[in-house]
Amino acid sequence: MELLERFLKYVSFDTQSDENSETFPSTDKQWTLLHHLHDEMKDMGLQNVSIDSYGYTMGTLPASPGMEDKPVIGFISHVDTSPDMSGANVKPQIIENYQGGDIRLNDHLNMTVEDFPELNRLIGHKLIHTDGTTLLGADDKAGVAEIMTAVEWLLAHPEIKHGTIRIGFTPDEEIGRGVDFFDVEKFGAKFAYTMDGGSEGELEYENFNAASAKIKIQGRNIHPGSAKGKMINALQVAMDIHAMLPVEQRPEYTEHYEGFYHLIGLNGAVEEASMHYIIRDHNRELFEQKKSLISAVIALVNQRAGREVAMLELRDQYYNMREMLEPHPEVIDRALEAMKLVGVAPDVKPIRGGTDGSRLSYMGLPCPNLFTGGANFHGKFEYVSYTTMERAVRVIIELAKLWAA
Repeated sequence: MELLERFLKYVSFDTQSDENSETFPSTDKQWTLLHHLHDEMKDMGLQNVSIDSYGYTMGTLPASPGMEDKPVIGFISHVDTSPDMSGANVKPQIIENYQGGDIRLNDHLNMTVEDFPELNRLIGHKLIHTDGTTLLGADDKAGVAEIMTAVEWLLAHPEIKHGTIRIGFTPDEEIGRGVDFFDVEKFGAKFAYTMDGGSEGELEYENFNAASAKIKIQGRNIHPGSAKGKMINALQVAMDIHAMLPVEQRPEYTEHYEGFYHLIGLNGAVEEASMHYIIRDHNRELFEQKKSLISAVIALVNQRAGREVAMLELRDQYYNMREMLEPHPEVIDRALEAMKLVGVAPDVKPIRGGTDGSRLSYMGLPCPNLFTGGANFHGKFEYVSYTTMERAVRVIIELAKLWAA
């Protein structure tokens, strides 16, 4: 199956995850694509193809004769799409040869170069974008399609020598649960690469330390005509909490290695309210300081109220994988070399986010992140360079060769 056909097939599956679900995977619809991948791997001729009770789908490309002693490497991508926008009934639009300028998504919406100047770097590329009503799903079905296409190519070219290659597909990455039950020992790779990055050349082995902060606020609703000295407005308490956190440490004011507090949910009324923050920083010390500050803010709010009006649930989600990858520079070096061999200029940068690879690295599977060609993930302006997707496939193939060399 060609890469384009495969990608368009995968994005036709609605695989949106749900952070409010208590099941794993969080949505039944993810199973449809996972079972499809399981069957596709078997039809390809991969060995040890499996899908377990959590949805983890794995397969093996056996080593070339004489290469059995080479390190086992893996390639991993996730199948779920973000809860931030619908992934149902996706209608991909294709530009065969982008020549610059704004891109018309539908009668009411354009993706403009003024808003997205990086489009200027993609002149001559084949682009796939949304129709402006859903996300595209390139995050991370581009990575899934690239891995499957590379493995299929290696199967068709037995003259290319490689060691044992393991591939794995996971659910629920977008809600931070993607490897909660991932069996690293069963996967059996010494090193792996997540194909879950963005623009061409991206190589990432640093990511945020991450925490979730959920705040419940219990107010006291009194008729406003007689509220003096009695009412506690939960919405006002929420605004006070937000105002006490540093304005300059919001995501819209940060870049590169700068961390942030991001308010992603606010609901309620006078009687009760809730807030949900995500806290991020690459530096572990600054990360701990951020958590201490939000705890101090809640304590201060309660002190001022003379009672516990705000309750904080603070939970670490994942940590910066750099610490786990620095002892294995060869994993990074081979990725850099593979890119150069296919004419891709490496762009090493910290992830302003996280991937399954960050947690897997702490679980004993060093796992940097490689580009897939997508951009503007999680929303209606999402697109992917198919030209870059083809280069990502070639990088996977070169990595297979380099690890066998």
